[in-house]
Amino acid sequence: MTHHCEKTLKVNVPAEKIWQVLDDYSSIEKFAMTIKSSASVNDISSGLGAKRSCTFNDGSSLVEEIIEYQAGQGYKMDISNHSMPLKSMQSEMKVTAIDENSSEIFMSADFVVKGGPLGWVMGQLLMRAVMKGIFKKVMTGLAYHSVTGELVSEKLPSDEELAKIIIA
Repeated sequence: MTHHCEKTLKVNVPAEKIWQVLDDYSSIEKFAMTIKSSASVNDISSGLGAKRSCTFNDGSSLVEEIIEYQAGQGYKMDISNHSMPLKSMQSEMKVTAIDENSSEIFMSADFVVKGGPLGWVMGQLLMRAVMKGIFKKVMTGLAYHSVTGELVSEKLPSDEELAKIIIA
C-alpha cells in the first residue's frame, strides 16, 4: 500500500530565485544538509530525464530521475538504486509564487515499504514522520541557499538567520 507525505514552507524569497537553485539538478548538495555529493548520471543536466546520483553523509546513496517537469515550477522524481526498505518511491519538489518577494516551497513523497503489513505500519508510524522532518530541513536549506548563495553543510544556519527568510 502506498504512503503519502507532504510538507510546505512559506519563505521570503522570490519563486524565481528558488527555481534557479532547484533547476540546477545535480547540485542538491549545496542546500540539502544530509547529501555529501551529487553528480549527473547522464548528459541531461536539467529537465525531463535528468538523472543524479546522491551520496549521503553516512555513505549510502540513491539515484533520482526527473519523470515529470514543469519549467519554473517543479518536478517529480523516481527514486532508485537505494538501500532503504522501500519497494518504490517517487518524490516531488516545486515552488509557487505568493507575491513578487515570497513563495511557497512544496515537497512530497509517495512510497511503498517492503515487509507486508509490518512494513506498512513502519511506513505509517515512522517513515512518514521522518520524511516530513527531512523535507523541512531540505526546504529550509533551499531557501537559505537561494538567498545567500552559501552552502548548507551538515547543519542548518541559526534560528536568527532563518527568521528573516522563513514565514512563520
